[in-house]
Amino acid sequence: MTRLDGEVSPAFEIVEPEAWRAPIIFNSPHSGSVYPEAFLSASRIDLPTLRRSEDSFMDELIGNVSALGFPVVRVNFPRSYVDVNREPYELDPRMFSGRLPSFANTRSMRVAGGLGTIPRVVGDGQEIYRERLSVEDALSRIETLYKPYHRALRRLIAKVHQNFGTVVLVDCHSMPSIGVSRDEPRRPDVVIGDRYGTSCAPVLPDMVEETMIGLGYSVGRNKPYAGGFITEHYGNPASGLHVVQLELNRAVYMDERRREKGPRFAQVAADFATLAETLANVPLGDLGPFQAAAE
Repeated sequence: MTRLDGEVSPAFEIVEPEAWRAPIIFNSPHSGSVYPEAFLSASRIDLPTLRRSEDSFMDELIGNVSALGFPVVRVNFPRSYVDVNREPYELDPRMFSGRLPSFANTRSMRVAGGLGTIPRVVGDGQEIYRERLSVEDALSRIETLYKPYHRALRRLIAKVHQNFGTVVLVDCHSMPSIGVSRDEPRRPDVVIGDRYGTSCAPVLPDMVEETMIGLGYSVGRNKPYAGGFITEHYGNPASGLHVVQLELNRAVYMDERRREKGPRFAQVAADFATLAETLANVPLGDLGPFQAAAE
């Protein structure tokens, strides 16, 4: 259990199945909605505005697959507080009073956009904080929330890899139905990200695309989302480690303005279960190099 400024909650949860169906992990790193009181007090914007950055209900959409034999990982703290889909120290010097450690990455594109490990803005560009934060606050969040999550995720990946000889991580996100730029074309229902073919075997995004189109969804690849830190960092197909990112258009399953589940919610959850079963039927040999499973 991790204490979130007076609120006690597990920082993240891993639900392992009683009987494993396949070496496939479903992960929801951005659906957390437990907001520490001190964070809300320090914010210059209200809770509904902060919540626009959430991948609302994504953890629920994938939650049923644990009963089908697939582990599910969910983060409970909000991405606007700590974003686990970033490098551990992507930090914006403008946010802090005091000097950041020399190993901090202060020049990434994500930091420039205000969306580092400790975000400066919410998704629509509004500044979060009234005042500068202490460096110690940022480092504490990383030590107590970010790092334990990634340690647990690495352990789970290693366990699956040892038992099956390969592992597939499906990193599940949701996206606003409309982009910030008016020039951006209408977003499809699902965007598959594989870092332009580098984070997983080609059969996986191909199978996801075929399955989702068959279920009635429009599908895009790598634009506007090719995959974040989790996809890039853990995806290593040559070692039998495959990561594919899924971005689901929020208009498909929810009312974005009211942040309420939509009429298709149950069907979308069932479609994720269908996708899980379909991926489980991909022969392990089709994923490329893998080691013999442990006895």
